[in-house]
Amino acid sequence: MSVIDRVDERAAASPEPGSDLAPPRQYWAAVVCLFLGIFAIVTTEILPIGLLTPIGDDFGVSDGTAGWLMTVPGFLAAICAPLVTVSTGRLDRRSMLVALIVLLAVANFLAALAPAFWVVLVARALVGVTIGGFWSIGAGLAPRLVRPEAVGRATAVVFAAVPAGSVLGLPAGTQLGEHLGWRASSVVMGALALAVSIALLVLLPPLPATTVTRARVLRGLLRGADVRIGLAATALVVIAHFGAYTYVTPFLEEVTRVDRGRIGLYLLVFGVAGIVGNFVAGATLARRLRATFVGCAALIAAATALFPVLGRWDAGALGLLVVWGLAYGAVPACSQTWFARCAPDAPEAATVVFTSSFQLTFAAGALLGGGVVDATSPSTVMVCASAVALAMVAVVATLGGPGRERASR
Repeated sequence: MSVIDRVDERAAASPEPGSDLAPPRQYWAAVVCLFLGIFAIVTTEILPIGLLTPIGDDFGVSDGTAGWLMTVPGFLAAICAPLVTVSTGRLDRRSMLVALIVLLAVANFLAALAPAFWVVLVARALVGVTIGGFWSIGAGLAPRLVRPEAVGRATAVVFAAVPAGSVLGLPAGTQLGEHLGWRASSVVMGALALAVSIALLVLLPPLPATTVTRARVLRGLLRGADVRIGLAATALVVIAHFGAYTYVTPFLEEVTRVDRGRIGLYLLVFGVAGIVGNFVAGATLARRLRATFVGCAALIAAATALFPVLGRWDAGALGLLVVWGLAYGAVPACSQTWFARCAPDAPEAATVVFTSSFQLTFAAGALLGGGVVDATSPSTVMVCASAVALAMVAVVATLGGPGRERASR
């Protein structure tokens, strides 16, 4: 999710001074609480990437089967993003956010106490409900928490939680899990979610519903040709990424021969590169959205294709993780901006489409990658991911981009 593009979009949609939506004062503490809530959600969602092998070993399941821990929440989030947005559109936003974060805490504690693998899958399903609901409801709240002139800064704070989850949450959770066990990581994330729920309840002002996104708006948006191209592009590049990255830990352990205790450091390198990629994309998306999106997919294709060759050595694996991280760091920004341009008059609907499509294909990538890993090897899944990413390059290069870019071809 691009901080810069969110700033531009929400700042443009921010309320005028004196309007009914303009807050009477600044609620910066509430903005920080939203940051912490998204940080907890992102970290919880991707934490199995760093702990896939320990969790699989604990329950005696293969890496591919353990990959369902990424697939299940993705599918549920894709379903719940539109359902929660439409069905709870008239409820107070604060109440909904608090309830969803409490559900995240319950999911983490349930996973920590799980006696069997299926119980962990149930816990991950609850995580998916939280992801779909919280993102769809909380993404546009900055204009209601701070005055118009501060909306850009507030939105930047909120969405900085996305790369922070990859850079801080995933490596820290992985290191904790390696030293104290993966269940300890779930307990810590559950405690963080509970603390955030209390903070939201205390510091977030009442936020009654102001507009309702109806199902017909979403259906109308999906009929657009540019939206469908964006869905295809997002599906291909996200499947390629998560089909391979979900199983990067088994690759590093089996092929690169990285000690399990150092996996977190490798993921940290990827995360830092992702932050850089996110901000680099912000400088190019306004005028070159299609080129940026295609370039990201091409770099992911190159990095994953070379992983089985150069990833056998530490230096090669680290170098490719940097390239891969730079490219993927810009992918959410490209996808979100694409849909936002397709629906300039319905930003919440665009956010729902982005959230659902991203989470659905994220889950599909983890599922398909798991099948390849179990049938062949981590190296093969890298090659397959490269082919899928190249297919995305062909689709966007052929069909064009939204709005002006497509019309100017």
